Amino acid sequence: MSAGKGAVPGVAEPAGMSRAWRVVSYVALGVLAAPVGGAGALVQDGWFPGGLLLALAGVAGLFYGGVKLTGTRLGVVAPGAVWLATVMLLSSARPEGDFLFAAGIGPYIYLLGGVLVGVVCSILPLLPSSGANAARLGG
Repeated sequence: MSAGKGAVPGVAEPAGMSRAWRVVSYVALGVLAAPVGGAGALVQDGWFPGGLLLALAGVAGLFYGGVKLTGTRLGVVAPGAVWLATVMLLSSARPEGDFLFAAGIGPYIYLLGGVLVGVVCSILPLLPSSGANAARLGG
């Protein structure tokens, strides 16, 4: 197992994951992050509090799926940056006075909760793939 730059210690790289495939995965996760951010912005206030939980679950699925897909911490950073940019763009007021986020607790929980989910997904230790625990103590 090679410990490449950005690789998670103790976790084997996905089988057959080349550098080109990993770059394609980062781009695909980034492209997927924009609609997840937009949909979460619409849903979180529409069906409060269930919509907020659904929006945060979508963000968590995207971020954790990125880590599992790529096997690196950059699997959270790539979609996280696009998600944050999308949500910030949607939260800014336009010259016409239109905006997507209302003033309330739900949008703030969505913004801060999404960032917190990204941080948690990036710092949680990943368990080694099955079969890597063959050298357990006492076994």
